Amino acid sequence: MDRNQRLLENQKRFINLRLGTFIHFNSASFQFNSGDIVDWEYDHENFGTKREFPFNPADWNPVELDCESWAKTAKAASCRFSALTAKHHEGFALWPSRYTDHCVKNAKVKTDVVAEYLHAFRSEGITAGLYFSVLDLTHNIGKKSCTAEQKQFIKNQITELLTNYGSIPFLMVDGWGSPWGGPSFDMLPFEEIDDLVKSIQPDCLLMNIGAFDGLRHTDIAFFENAAGQEVNPDFAGPGVSCNKLTRTWFWRADDPFATLNSPDWAVKKMQTYFPLNVNFMLNISPNTKGKIDDNLKLAFEKIGQIVRLPQQPLSDKLPHGWIKR
Repeated sequence: MDRNQRLLENQKRFINLRLGTFIHFNSASFQFNSGDIVDWEYDHENFGTKREFPFNPADWNPVELDCESWAKTAKAASCRFSALTAKHHEGFALWPSRYTDHCVKNAKVKTDVVAEYLHAFRSEGITAGLYFSVLDLTHNIGKKSCTAEQKQFIKNQITELLTNYGSIPFLMVDGWGSPWGGPSFDMLPFEEIDDLVKSIQPDCLLMNIGAFDGLRHTDIAFFENAAGQEVNPDFAGPGVSCNKLTRTWFWRADDPFATLNSPDWAVKKMQTYFPLNVNFMLNISPNTKGKIDDNLKLAFEKIGQIVRLPQQPLSDKLPHGWIKR
């Protein structure tokens, strides 16, 4: 099977999953769960403001980390795939990386969250992938800098994720050629990372959240629906859209008492996207203990009670243009 045919088969396999969950759990869960900053220091990357909130790994302390509960919550909603923010824009790695001290090996709770997450979700039969930010504020990788040394650092960390944890069906990358920050594709060509990923795991889809030019810089088109990115009615896939029931991607201290978007709202989103060959991801935001708040858990259970996922797999007669190269 040549590379294009392999890609097509993996695209179909992913779209057949339909419903997934996006788990935002990283340094922002501790840093920005109150106050004016939401999720990450956007102004530092995009407007040159002084960075004010470097994260101390010693502050990483999810004392009741419960990835099994995350997986059961996702399963209750009928989710078939998942992604975890193994490293977000701040740069903290949820695995004991050999290439930086800015990771869980220097935390109060040193648990390899990537390993725990993958084991829990695989045990529930959920196709578990990972999210990795190319934009990295701690290691100064962004719009203004992506040196040869920084490129190698990116490649080293991706290689760790793709060699130490078994089969990874997809790697979602972010902060790369995107409006909200990260190196441009001129600074770091998409093909350079795609070739690396495929050389390690040929069946791993590279899904770029920041790509807005069809399938040129991604294996699956991504729509951050929570940021207002809608799918054109004539889009034929393959795509994935993501949104959240809470106000922000990462946990906020008032989330347990917040009014969430309704399960019916989420199901209507699915009904819009699935006929367009676009999957839907609904966010889970564990709290600082590493657990899911009761109101969010209940909302996922209610979704599972009303959602009816398409059972018919995609045929070989797919819309033209799915293979990008």
